[in-house]
Amino acid sequence: MKRLSFSVLLAAVLCLMGTKAQAYEFKQENADGVTIYYNYINDATEMEVVTGGNNSYSGDVAIPEEVTYMNRTRKVTSIGQAAFYYCTGLTSVTIPGSVTSIGKFAFAECYALTSITIPSSVTSIEFGTFNNSGLTSVTISDGVTSIGETAFNLCSNLTSITIPSSVTSIGQSAFYYCTGLTSVHISDIQSWCKIAFSEYASNPLSYAHHLYLNGEEIKDLVIPTSVTRIENFTFLNCTDLTSVTIPGSVTSIGDYAFDGCSGLNCVTIPGSVTRIGGYAFLNCSSLTSVTIGSGVKSIGESAFAGCDIPEVISKIEEPFAIDAYTFSANTFYNATLYVPEGTIDKYKAADGWKKFFVIEEGDGGDTHELEICATPTISYSNGRLTFYCATEGATCHSSITDTDIASYSSNEVELTVTYTISVYATKAGHVDSDVATATLCWIDAQPKTEGITNSAAQIEANAVLIQAEKGVITVNGAADGISIGIYNAGGMRLGGTVSTDGSAVIETGLQAGEIAIVKIGEKSVKITLK
Repeated sequence: MKRLSFSVLLAAVLCLMGTKAQAYEFKQENADGVTIYYNYINDATEMEVVTGGNNSYSGDVAIPEEVTYMNRTRKVTSIGQAAFYYCTGLTSVTIPGSVTSIGKFAFAECYALTSITIPSSVTSIEFGTFNNSGLTSVTISDGVTSIGETAFNLCSNLTSITIPSSVTSIGQSAFYYCTGLTSVHISDIQSWCKIAFSEYASNPLSYAHHLYLNGEEIKDLVIPTSVTRIENFTFLNCTDLTSVTIPGSVTSIGDYAFDGCSGLNCVTIPGSVTRIGGYAFLNCSSLTSVTIGSGVKSIGESAFAGCDIPEVISKIEEPFAIDAYTFSANTFYNATLYVPEGTIDKYKAADGWKKFFVIEEGDGGDTHELEICATPTISYSNGRLTFYCATEGATCHSSITDTDIASYSSNEVELTVTYTISVYATKAGHVDSDVATATLCWIDAQPKTEGITNSAAQIEANAVLIQAEKGVITVNGAADGISIGIYNAGGMRLGGTVSTDGSAVIETGLQAGEIAIVKIGEKSVKITLK
């Protein structure tokens, strides 16, 4: 059924592409005597490889970097949509470095195509590019930044893939039903986070039994605090994963997120998590203990089904109804459910929870929800940033990026001198803190001298620290009496005040993730609300 529905979709797309998908403007043999079909693109300055009809290509095909026709030489820069679609006899393709784009479904249904190398000149692998092909291995060069939806869908022979650090997004179902995919290699922690927890990544690591970071297999996974959501299918069938540490920054665990992680033995869900998706820990058959944090508001269908868990610890003070199949029958009938003091009667009356035969108040002995480090504060004075965490003995970890222009081709250069600051705190035996953010910039104290230091003039500018949380924007460091206004991304004024004693606090009503324009005197600074 899955194959049929995708084939119908593909047929519809090919119809929308029109007759040009089946037409070409000229054909020519390459150096190996293989006929390749071309169209002109980019005002006839470049060439695109296109289809010559069903099964128009077979055997080994080497695409040339350039082609000469009627005494005119042009570079081959593109492989068109469905160019090699359903070329069932195609066994290999050599893509030159001149190619910068590969179209949708370009190699879909190429059953005999077993390996391919994507050159660094290509930046995107498009929707359905290799859908249902025979690929067993693929090399993605550093330069590719995105892998589109269903790009490798149904490539059941694919066993291993290396994703370069240049990749920042993977589309939904990119590796769906790649049942032979046992290993995913990713080069660094930053790219790994972007890939594994991308907002748009439905199941980038599905069926990847082994995860490798910098060449070392991940068995004990510590999710960094930059992650706020664990998306659907993220660790589906990662059977060698034995433990996972979920930080206090995470607020949601998606559907099927850890489905089939049969090596997991203990899971603690922090109080920051509000939703556990359906089938999130389905078939995690080695689980011996689960701690559910106090902030959880919903648990999806069969979230812990297929696991016989001896001990379940709930920190939820007001138990809500859960599905009758949230836990396995053996868990309901044999496990001990530990609940907060004074809540046992609520659990015995709540749908789903009342199925537990044994309910006790307590925390299950030594098992407990780890304390979360306090979120650090950020301050600036006399050229020095200071971070403070109220959790005694905690260490603050910060990152600072600037948006100044490194090079510019113009007679005028605007220097923003704006820094984005992120900091979180850690301590042994504690869950990492939430991430605190701020924006540091400088504004004119004396007009026309900002940003200039030489023998004739010296910088006189005020350092201003802007912080935003829960819709409230705080501006510290602006001169007394200076006007401060807040605008949304559409230019609508949301509020304003005048700086007093070097500080201003403005309620905006904006939500987390929304953009605010902070106008301090004549200077405007764009920030994202936390």
